[in-house]
Amino acid sequence: MPAALVLGASRGIGLEFTRQYLQAGWQVHATYRSEDHRMSLRDMGAHPLKLDVGHLEDIAGLAWQLEGEQFDVVVMNAGVFGPRDSSTQKPPDDTAFDLVMRTNVLAAMRLIPVVMPCLSAKRGTMAFISSRMGSISEAANSYGLLYRVSKASVNMLAKLAHVDYNASGVRVLALHPGWVRTDMGGPNADVDVEASVEGLRRVISEPLAYPSGQFFDYRGSSLAW
Repeated sequence: MPAALVLGASRGIGLEFTRQYLQAGWQVHATYRSEDHRMSLRDMGAHPLKLDVGHLEDIAGLAWQLEGEQFDVVVMNAGVFGPRDSSTQKPPDDTAFDLVMRTNVLAAMRLIPVVMPCLSAKRGTMAFISSRMGSISEAANSYGLLYRVSKASVNMLAKLAHVDYNASGVRVLALHPGWVRTDMGGPNADVDVEASVEGLRRVISEPLAYPSGQFFDYRGSSLAW
């Protein structure tokens, strides 16, 4: 039975990844922050794992909980947007900077060496849920400055993870889910969460069409770094 680990599965895109993989017959380990989310994931049929990516002790605890596990796919999804009005004219304060950069970037740095051993045996795929807003080439304004900078950093992490681990057979992708109707994306977003995750799963499932070390959107289009 194929197996997936979804990091940041309490709601939104991560929860939908969990639902779709379970529906497809996969075994799914999924991380949560609150007890309500643990119960929901358990009732869906997932194996819930407690993880607040802002707590170093939680990341250390995840490492021993995953010892001996093997996954075909790891979805690195945990993230926050931060102040939507941050820009080059309105930089974020220390609190917002610490929250976004620690959640979106530092946590991913810390999680890579924890989960990579679980992927190596199956020559699996690590999928970073990034954003087109992190593309330096496509930047047209500074709206959401802090989120943009954090996702540009996530893209660099994905590229460096590819450089470091591809020789061992692990495939690493940066993925743009679209502007998705979730709590983060809001009700006016363009893309339904089910369609977004269905597309992302298709990209993840086709390694020959979507090779390691690249940046793709949920429709399979290649994006500029």
